[in-house]
Amino acid sequence: MKKLAVLMLSAGLLLGAANAEAVDFKVKGSFQFVMDYVNGGNFMGKRRDGHHVQGQQWAPSRQQRDEFESVQRVHVQIEAVASESLSGMLFLEIGEQRWGYGSQGGAMGADGNQVKIKRAYVDWTVPNTDLSLRMGIIGIRMPGFSIDSPILDTDLAGVTASYHFNENVSLGAGWLRLYNDNFTGYSDKRNASYMDNFDLGFLTLPITTDGVAVTPWFMGGSMGPNTLRAGGKNEDIYSFQNYSIQGLDGLSARYGLFPAAYSTSRSNKWLTQYSTMFWGGITTKITAFDPFIFSADFIYGNVDNGYKALSRSGWFGMLVAEYKLDWATPGIYGWYFSGDDNNPHNGSEALPYLATSNNLNNSLSTFGYRGNPLVGGGKGVLGMNPNGTWGVGARLKRMSFLEDLTHTLRLHYFGGTHAPGMAKYITGRTRLDGSGRDVTRNYKDFNIFGTYLTTKDQGVEVNFDTQYKIYENLRVDLELGYIHLWLDKGTWGGYETYVGNTLNTKDAWKATVNVIYTF
Repeated sequence: MKKLAVLMLSAGLLLGAANAEAVDFKVKGSFQFVMDYVNGGNFMGKRRDGHHVQGQQWAPSRQQRDEFESVQRVHVQIEAVASESLSGMLFLEIGEQRWGYGSQGGAMGADGNQVKIKRAYVDWTVPNTDLSLRMGIIGIRMPGFSIDSPILDTDLAGVTASYHFNENVSLGAGWLRLYNDNFTGYSDKRNASYMDNFDLGFLTLPITTDGVAVTPWFMGGSMGPNTLRAGGKNEDIYSFQNYSIQGLDGLSARYGLFPAAYSTSRSNKWLTQYSTMFWGGITTKITAFDPFIFSADFIYGNVDNGYKALSRSGWFGMLVAEYKLDWATPGIYGWYFSGDDNNPHNGSEALPYLATSNNLNNSLSTFGYRGNPLVGGGKGVLGMNPNGTWGVGARLKRMSFLEDLTHTLRLHYFGGTHAPGMAKYITGRTRLDGSGRDVTRNYKDFNIFGTYLTTKDQGVEVNFDTQYKIYENLRVDLELGYIHLWLDKGTWGGYETYVGNTLNTKDAWKATVNVIYTF
């Protein structure tokens, strides 16, 4: 694969040279190096069985890594521009490569197979119109001014379109194909690729005036019952994961579209029909009162998985107020996500989401939530996004007292919005609901995929990030982060495989040095 990619790239460059008069090639990218130390990434000093936790064990990707590691990654973007109306983009990613890790080419001898196509698409404008289209493997992000999208922000296949009515109003639309033809069928290969497509469509309406920007948006679609199902046997709903197709965001399709725990009297818990889903939101940014800046987001989402117990619907809101100074931008913010009630039979009341693996500039956090544009561990130890939490905080962004040196300081206090009664089902202490139905667990602890926090759990996070520009194209980042959780011992202390009712919690902290060369 590596040799094939290099040959294709070389051939493309040669063809480009031969047709230089027709196509202009532009190349840009970055080399990213990370030296990362994370301690307490799963917030437990000991496992439930009493053994000490080794390494990071940061929850979002279920990875157990050393507390200290060095990682690198290379991004190369090659743009082929034929005219203002036609261009193509190939975005290659080499890595991540953990230093010393053989299968990634980081061990002695190197030669790992880590060349990947991150994006590959064509942009073109319909002749004599203001309609622009993009098709291929693209990066897609639902709108959001106060925070990166907590619903969808990732790379996938699709076609998007935008039309400018005038300088103030435009319309965006798209068709996205998340999954298709991944189901390998039963043991005898029956029904391979049958009812396994996952498709979404969206509309956005960006409106900008002097000092005000507003974007209402809508996204909806359907997912086949075999979309995420592993082939070869008839699994129940929560043993269905086809791990090979779920990418960087870990198992977010499982945790973002289904309840944390559910109860049913059905002997067959598998989906038999297409799931339907939709999200609607509005995001606003007000700069009319400069130097004051205000932004707000609101989202509602619903997923109907065919059975009430398996369905999910909820909402999210966030407000940010900032004041621009010459030396910094101080701000305050607050957010709220809806949470589950204590009934595992009526579905989930948490906001459903898809994948947020590209939340690279998440303004909320660079440790607890995924907000670091680089590789390395420790990002998202609380979760890939703040789903199921509320919080209030303050920050100082882009502080600068010396040339080429900037800092960002964040401090927020947060808590969970899920009912404490769900913990007994998640941990397995209670195996039947109030009506005697079996309860199936999706989450199995508070930290199984990020954190599942109840209204009795709180925490505090501090980030202090520094950027120093050595040259115009070379910078060094130092990121420091600390998180303390106050987990309710009565809620999470007992566990089915753990003797006693104590909970051995541990603070999480990180220190990361990043070196980034952009070209």
